[in-house]
Amino acid sequence: MNPDLFAKSLNTFEAAHKENGHIFVTRPDLPPLDEFTEYLEKIWQRRWVTNNGLFHQQFEEALAKYLGVKYVSLFSNGTLALVVATQVLRLSGEVITTPYSFVATTHALNWNGIEPVFCDIDPLTLNLDPDKIEKLITPQTSAILPVHVYGNPCDVEKIGQIADTYGLKIIYDAAHAFGVKKGSDSILNFGDLSVLSFHATKIFTTMEGGAIVTNDEKLKKRIDYLKNFGFADETTVIAPGINGKMNEMQAALGLVQLKYIDERIEKRKMLTRLYKNLLSGVPGISCLTEFDNVDHNYAYFPIFIDENKFGHARDVLYENLKQQEIYARRYFYPLISHFPMYRGLPSALAEKLPVAEHMSKQVICLPLYCDLGEEQVERVCTEIKNVYENHAYKEMEIV
Repeated sequence: MNPDLFAKSLNTFEAAHKENGHIFVTRPDLPPLDEFTEYLEKIWQRRWVTNNGLFHQQFEEALAKYLGVKYVSLFSNGTLALVVATQVLRLSGEVITTPYSFVATTHALNWNGIEPVFCDIDPLTLNLDPDKIEKLITPQTSAILPVHVYGNPCDVEKIGQIADTYGLKIIYDAAHAFGVKKGSDSILNFGDLSVLSFHATKIFTTMEGGAIVTNDEKLKKRIDYLKNFGFADETTVIAPGINGKMNEMQAALGLVQLKYIDERIEKRKMLTRLYKNLLSGVPGISCLTEFDNVDHNYAYFPIFIDENKFGHARDVLYENLKQQEIYARRYFYPLISHFPMYRGLPSALAEKLPVAEHMSKQVICLPLYCDLGEEQVERVCTEIKNVYENHAYKEMEIV
């Protein structure tokens, strides 16, 4: 496409959305362009664009220091990081996991020939319910794959005890949990491995990207071999690896992004407080519990709709917000266990996952990002109140 035509089209698109007042569920937080450009100029000078470049090395070190962990292995995206994490621990047979997550959590198991065993979730945290894990363990179980949903920490102590008792590995899907601490310790330090995502929808983004966190130096080396086709040196291949390396442009963006992440989390915290204040008096709406001993990252703002008290089903609210050009999302609906490739599994039966089934039909994530203005939050909350107060919405046909 002609560059001038592309720029004109982009400007028209942005102007239309601004004029029409669209509010999307998220919007990537990006640094000042001139700061990123300085890094790009160095990449152009060096012509070292991938394969463990200087920015890649610097970003791994800076990220480990910021997160309070020993070792970070960078990946081109979080899904490949999950696939390699499963491979590097040599998992097999069955892995107990949650149906209440993004589908990549389970796909990573599938790609490694492992059967996911779905376990129900805790109604307070929406994370894997540790009290329901033990009865799902069989001789074929090799690991537990919990998710820190919305950045809310799992019960890492109970899950750790179960894994120790039965000799199981633990991989934490920490795609939502960047920067989260439990007490004074990074939530990423629990389990055998933690996997991060730096996708554009995450609070910390390198456009695409991900990482595996470990405190084991030997495991870190093996991960690095596997993400580079299995090469241990120029002529030695030790395993059937994959090409999961993060390139220099992603790493450079990550270095710049680290400068701004703390203030962005504070902005999200402020917007979350505003949402809670404005919605506090609306019957039938509840919010995710915040825990006193946790440094939250405010990655998402989910609310849960009690149809009997609110007067309308969740999907009535969802569709009416969309009509007002407010694009919330039903994270996570449907459950992973509903998808065709998984719904035939014995553990996918709805009666075995009552809490997950119930919460997936109530949840709606409201817009939350740093560029979101207070007046936009007020507009979202006003529309929610309008739906509650106007019983005519009950008659709408939900497609």
